[in-house]
Amino acid sequence: MSDADRSLAYLLDLDGEEIVYDGGYVAKFKVKQVEVSAEKPHGISYSLTFHAADGRRLMGYDNAHGVPHRGSKFIGRQAAFDHWHRDETDEGRPYPFVTAEKLVSDFFNEIERILKEQADEG
Repeated sequence: MSDADRSLAYLLDLDGEEIVYDGGYVAKFKVKQVEVSAEKPHGISYSLTFHAADGRRLMGYDNAHGVPHRGSKFIGRQAAFDHWHRDETDEGRPYPFVTAEKLVSDFFNEIERILKEQADEG
């Protein structure tokens, strides 16, 4: 089994998992294998979200809908729907999906960023 296959299997195994952090924060994983399409060229449908204790989504990575590119109007529309929401008000910004392993790593790095920001504010 290749490293890419192993990291995809790991991501798929996270489906339905919830990780509870100190302070009541929760990371939630919804991951399903789907047919390869223009919107989902890697063959997975995913939603990785991080929530406050009161249930508000603080951040997330998903491919449920397309989001426009920011910046130049000359950039072509992305075919994939991969994107992320940096905070609870962010409507989404394109996420360059490389591997399942990088997606999980980026997600946990963002959780660390949020927890550090919360600690600095408190």
